[in-house]
Amino acid sequence: MVELTLPKNSKITEGKTWQRPVGARNVAAFRVYRWSPDDDANPRMDTYFVDRDDCAPMVLDALIWIKTNIDPTLTFRRSCREGVCGSCAMNIDGTNTLACTKGMDEIKGTIKVYPLPHMQVVKDLVPDMTNFYAQYASIEPWLKTTTPTPEKEWKQSHEDRQKLDGHYECILCACCTTSCPSYWWNSDRYLGPAALLQANRWIVDSRDEATGERLDNLEDPFRLYRCHTIMNCSKACPKGLNPAQSIAEIKKKMVERQV
Repeated sequence: MVELTLPKNSKITEGKTWQRPVGARNVAAFRVYRWSPDDDANPRMDTYFVDRDDCAPMVLDALIWIKTNIDPTLTFRRSCREGVCGSCAMNIDGTNTLACTKGMDEIKGTIKVYPLPHMQVVKDLVPDMTNFYAQYASIEPWLKTTTPTPEKEWKQSHEDRQKLDGHYECILCACCTTSCPSYWWNSDRYLGPAALLQANRWIVDSRDEATGERLDNLEDPFRLYRCHTIMNCSKACPKGLNPAQSIAEIKKKMVERQV
């Protein structure tokens, strides 16, 4: 009989339960993933209680309140607080989303917060985005042309400009990519939904003159074709984009150029 042994620090343990805020009447309970590379302790789930009457309504507001008023060691990324930068992407109540646009009122009961799944953790709620950004860079996300640069600008019709809708709004938060089972198992070779959506953004751009080169770059059993249209990516996108559709469009172009 086969016996499998997991790494000793793979099991999440019960962490510290912090004291309720004194005098608070409207309290929200938070269970937050904690892990530090500075010791050998297992990951743990700490429990915090947030005074809703002293805190703004979003999950990010609560995390900032916890860090400010209870536990300054809690670590997470955030920047714009407006759903634009993508820094505060994390798994909240079982769904990848942005903490700054997820309201506490949208969640019933205890609010559970984890880092984005299936990525190495730097500390607490901070995932290592190194591989994700390297894959984005690999699709060469810039305009590539061979004709001489015009004196003023590259012109584009209104119709061609509209083809970029649903692509340029991507904020590279990685919510879609880290919700994809194909990416979980093949993240070393499969580019994932976010990078492929961005690749299609340049493929459909009428000003770009490297379509064939871009398709050649994606013509690989893993880089593109590990997508099995599970649709988790489109469901998870906090900006309402559809990476699965973009991936399907790339596959269609692959076929069309062979006909």
